[in-house]
Amino acid sequence: MKLQKILLIMLSAVTIAACSSNNAGLETPSSDLYLAKAEVSVASSQIYKAGWSSPANYAYTNQKTLKIISWNVEHFVDQHNDPYVNNSREDDAQHMGNKRADLVIALQQANADIVVLQEFESAKLLREIASTDLADMGYQFFADAPSHTWYMNVVIMSKVPLGVMYNYGNLHTELVNWRDEDGEPATQSRLNTRTWAIEVYPSDTYSFVLGAVHLKAGRDERDIATRLGQINMLKAQFERFLNEDNNRNILLVGDFNALPNTLELSTLLAGTNAGNTFVDPLGASDFTHPAIAPVRRLDYAVMNHNMHAEMVPNSAKVITYFDAQRQDDLADHLPVVIEFFLQDAPVKNPAM
Repeated sequence: MKLQKILLIMLSAVTIAACSSNNAGLETPSSDLYLAKAEVSVASSQIYKAGWSSPANYAYTNQKTLKIISWNVEHFVDQHNDPYVNNSREDDAQHMGNKRADLVIALQQANADIVVLQEFESAKLLREIASTDLADMGYQFFADAPSHTWYMNVVIMSKVPLGVMYNYGNLHTELVNWRDEDGEPATQSRLNTRTWAIEVYPSDTYSFVLGAVHLKAGRDERDIATRLGQINMLKAQFERFLNEDNNRNILLVGDFNALPNTLELSTLLAGTNAGNTFVDPLGASDFTHPAIAPVRRLDYAVMNHNMHAEMVPNSAKVITYFDAQRQDDLADHLPVVIEFFLQDAPVKNPAM
């Protein structure tokens, strides 16, 4: 018992001394203590990189910027009939004409680091094009989240490494404020294969989440309600990324099938902080549809304020590569391109 008391007294003395030392340290903090805290903060904020490694055969360059192109290329299919997809355009590719050859020319001219295509059959087809017609351009990474029963998918190819892909095809999303003729609410999941997000690692010090979509087409109340449900789902998923790290950069590209002044766009852009408030950098006269004589914009590249800080000024543009008729023969939408500096910059909080 005496020995236990002695040990207890010694332990108490050590504890008191340690507490006194810690309290003194708070008055005049040591750089080592604050460095340790900073290291813990950085480690916890990048938990999403756990388990990820740069590809063994890939070497980062010293490039300073990253270029992205997003494009709805209209019913772009391969020469093979998928027995699980019942559609005449997919069954017979005669409508393709010169679409493949002209897409190759356009992508060569664009020379983007990341290519995101909507209404494109598969990443398998894109990989084949990259390995043959674009073999000298450095595209190494490919991904998609294809529908089991449809051919108009959203695909990506990239010169820089990709991380985890988040496929929202299994999610049911509500039709916001919509009721059927019996007054019943509705949900849908069929179109959500055309919405996904993927982590992108263009340098060893910079990363972002890239979302890509082809939202529901049409302008009737049900179409709008469907898009709003898809947008609400995306905003909720983005909050998950921000919960991991509130400094995460998020970019969303694609065919939104909505005009800039609509409820859908205002819902998407709105937020309460730099992470969940988004910016549309294109102007009122930047039209993307129809390609032969554009009069409206359906296609976008919007980013949160975290990432807007790195956007190359005036780099967001609607592009044409051919004369109007040839451009329209390739696709009825025009592509959107945008560039970013590969270094985190100070973020300006959005005006609320």
